[in-house]
Amino acid sequence: MKRVVRGQRLGFVATVAADGSPCVSPKGTTTVWDDEHLVFADIRSPGTVANLERDPRVEVNVVDPIVRKGYRFAGRATVHRVGRTFDDVVAFYGREYDLARERIRSVVLIRVERALAVVSPAYDTGATEKSVRARWAAHHGVAVRGMRRRSATVPGRS
Repeated sequence: MKRVVRGQRLGFVATVAADGSPCVSPKGTTTVWDDEHLVFADIRSPGTVANLERDPRVEVNVVDPIVRKGYRFAGRATVHRVGRTFDDVVAFYGREYDLARERIRSVVLIRVERALAVVSPAYDTGATEKSVRARWAAHHGVAVRGMRRRSATVPGRS
């Protein structure tokens, strides 16, 4: 789980708006904080943070778009704007993401209460991870070990 989350960095965070409607927002700083928590930096997330301050219930989905597998995490969030947690997380993002402190308005620490695997229906017909990876790498035009990047023209060839 940790490898997938750290490798993707992009989590889709679901919260509940004041009127009860669902809200989903991508967070490109999603990562593992420790064995019990995920974290993301609030860079431009006023709606998400307001929702979490009012109702801390949250779900985060992190899925590798190439292998079509990932995890969904449910838990409760706390928003930190000052203090040790804020300082520690901001220092981490400075070191690991080269993210300037001035860009971070707050940090959101999520205590994970439930984690479930997410696996694409692409595997239902017996597809292997290798075949799914090849199909979606080609779709996205990315190179995967042993595969060339898909391109209309390959440099040096016509």
